[in-house]
Amino acid sequence: RSITRIPIDPQGAPEYAHSIRLDGDIILGGLFPVHSRGDRGTPCGELKKEKGIHRLEAMMFAVDLINKDPELLPNITLGARILDTCSRDTYALEQSLTFVQALIERDGSDVRCANGDPPIFTKPDKIVGVIGAAASSVSIMVANILRLFKISYASTAPELSDNTRYDFFSRVVPPDSYQAQAMMDIVTAMEWNYVSTLASEGNYGESGVEAFVQISRETGGVCIAQSLKIPREPRTGEFDKIIRRLLETSNARAVIMFANEDDIRRVLDAAKRNNQTGHFLWVGSDSWGSKISPVIGQERVAEGAITILPKRASVDAFDRYFRSRSLSNNRRNVWFAEFWEVNFNCKLGMHGKRPGSLKKCTGLEKVGRDSSYEQEGKVQFVMDAVYAMAHALHRMHRELCYGYPGLCPRMANNIDGKELLNHIRAVRFNGSAGTPVVFNENGDAPGRYDIFQYQINNRSTEYRVIGSWTNKLHLKLETLRWRTGDPSLPQSVCSLPCRAGERKKVVKGSPCCWHCERCEGYHFQASEFTCELCPYEMRPDINRTGCVPIPIIKLEWHSPWAIIPMFISMMGIVATSFVIVTFVRYNDTPIVRASGREMSYVLLTGIFLCYAITFLMIATPDIGVCSLRRIFLGLGMCFSYAALLTKTNRIHRIFEQGKKSVTAPRFISPASQLVITFSLISVQLLGVFVWFAADPPHTVVDYGEQRTQDPISARGVLKCDISDLSLICSLGYSILLMVTCTVYAIKTRGVPETFNEAKPIGFTMYTTCIIWLAFIPIFFGTSQSAERMYIQTTTLTISLSLSASVSLGMLYMPKVYIILFHPEQNVPKRKRSFKAIVTAATMSGKLTQKGGDRPNGEVKTELCESMETNSE
Repeated sequence: RSITRIPIDPQGAPEYAHSIRLDGDIILGGLFPVHSRGDRGTPCGELKKEKGIHRLEAMMFAVDLINKDPELLPNITLGARILDTCSRDTYALEQSLTFVQALIERDGSDVRCANGDPPIFTKPDKIVGVIGAAASSVSIMVANILRLFKISYASTAPELSDNTRYDFFSRVVPPDSYQAQAMMDIVTAMEWNYVSTLASEGNYGESGVEAFVQISRETGGVCIAQSLKIPREPRTGEFDKIIRRLLETSNARAVIMFANEDDIRRVLDAAKRNNQTGHFLWVGSDSWGSKISPVIGQERVAEGAITILPKRASVDAFDRYFRSRSLSNNRRNVWFAEFWEVNFNCKLGMHGKRPGSLKKCTGLEKVGRDSSYEQEGKVQFVMDAVYAMAHALHRMHRELCYGYPGLCPRMANNIDGKELLNHIRAVRFNGSAGTPVVFNENGDAPGRYDIFQYQINNRSTEYRVIGSWTNKLHLKLETLRWRTGDPSLPQSVCSLPCRAGERKKVVKGSPCCWHCERCEGYHFQASEFTCELCPYEMRPDINRTGCVPIPIIKLEWHSPWAIIPMFISMMGIVATSFVIVTFVRYNDTPIVRASGREMSYVLLTGIFLCYAITFLMIATPDIGVCSLRRIFLGLGMCFSYAALLTKTNRIHRIFEQGKKSVTAPRFISPASQLVITFSLISVQLLGVFVWFAADPPHTVVDYGEQRTQDPISARGVLKCDISDLSLICSLGYSILLMVTCTVYAIKTRGVPETFNEAKPIGFTMYTTCIIWLAFIPIFFGTSQSAERMYIQTTTLTISLSLSASVSLGMLYMPKVYIILFHPEQNVPKRKRSFKAIVTAATMSGKLTQKGGDRPNGEVKTELCESMETNSE
């Protein structure tokens, strides 16, 4: 067991030269930062007028009020023992050992006075509880070593909420965990997602930043660019280095500051030296609050700073009390003379502490009249802390000493710690500013904050209240003012928001930084981070935030691709109709009869259908149109080439038979020819009906035909469900007839030119083959073109029209010309037997000579008429 010996000073030197002592039945300790931290090894520096003197005077004022209150601790006097921490935790711990002297047993057996008597020890004050400290680092240091009841008025470190380590600690201010949440809510409301943090080394700064960082991780949406720490003993140039470090992530303009008042001032000064006025967006904790000292001389660089302070109100009674203090009526405050010198900028006699040739103090100066005065922000909380301790002691007294005037032995001799703790935690009363004072299970006060912004208006400065936080942020955005004058919120983001139709590609390790990538092709922005492919029948809208149906097109009547085929077709229909009308009118004339009337009408019907199919190919597809296309697409050619094949076959058989005998071949009569022709046509119709049964006609929208790389140009093509293969199969039979007919035309090329139509049919077939040989590469060669529908439809219809025009022009226009313009050649000739006709026809040399001596067409007409007569 350690024994501490404390001899009595024989000179009676004041034991409490660096502390304040107020006598009382119950003594409360007090820890206040009366002086700032000293430099170059000295423990204490300059006097702190507001944070030191105002606060300790608030404690003494509260003790006075309680002692005068007959309802609170009646017949019991509170005393106080107030110490200076000098804003340094180690010095504060050294001073706080005074509080536990009463707990140390003193052994004076080997100590004697000069006369040989045993020493008489002055009994130290027994401290029941401590009001303080201000700095969290001091509170933690003292609470760790001295397990005293402490109610702090300013320590806000979250670490002190740990009830297992600091079970005797309570506070009337909310912990920084609430403050960190409030600051996070401010950052979120400002739409900032990329911020830096700056903390003073020590529990307050580091734990505050740690709480903020932890909340940012849990909630997401806010990233920490840098977390910087200000050393306890900063070297020269340290603050310039901090500014340069912050500028490394210049997009993180917002700086969250958990720093003490001195560090805040030096950070602002460094920003000013580095020409960064207006760049940083400061968000300060309650250590900045609404204090003037950090921003004096650097108002411009601090402009726009948002600060936070526990909700408070000015205590008018304290203002009246403090303004009335003077050197004569406040001798109990050992530091008041020093305050007097600092406050009035004067010197008290030869022993004054202010150096230099200052004016002498008269002692008649008055606070608030001869100097500026504004109540320090924590005065309310100092008084609330004293009252909280008094209310707890009052509850305990009522329980242990009920009906006993003054202190009963149970409280006077020893106060049970656990019991007093329960009473402290159960306290609930209206504080000095009218706000409720209450503690939770960890000894923390509820979070209630005012939000300020430092603003400059017409060269005057003020901390303007812009909102509050009580478990939830209430911010008046319209009251915000920024240095630029722009009412819009300044930005503190790593990356600007992506535009519509762009997805975020997050930078690895930094979820608030990203690159914007455009959703290309047929992709749209499905979410903030993904692009997805539109359904096949859709394309992205103009913003690429959704999909819209692809426009559907078809071949329009007014399109140039349709006008040209229609013009050719109409001309062909008119010409065909004219030929048909002419043949019907001159139905019994030799030319018409020699042409084979029945077969001519079948052939002209096929030509007419070849022209007419153009309109079906251009018409808007529906089930009816698609059905007619299937039927008539190959039918017109089938009619034409079936009739021509029958004709060429007939001529071929006649002359082949004539070489062998004089008897006419079978099936050369008109009726036989019609049967053969319609038999060939029926094969085409049968194939079409099988096609109908296997695959009923319907329309489709082909989105692949005009699916361009640029979705804006994409179109769906409305068409009949006829594939290229089906089209070739439909025309294939007609092409087979055409090829067969061409073969017979080649075989009958030796027939005399004056006999019937062998040569014109030959020329017709040769030309037709050339047309369709040109059609095939054009049709299939454009299958990948964006204009495929137009090119293929136009190519097909023009090929059909040209085929019909060749047949019409070579086979019938010469006949119509003779009928209309040379009727003298359209007369009957003498009739001869089949044998004579064939014999005459085979004598080509003579026939040719005779044909030159006779009028054009007479021999031909004669032969044709004779053959028709014989065939009948």
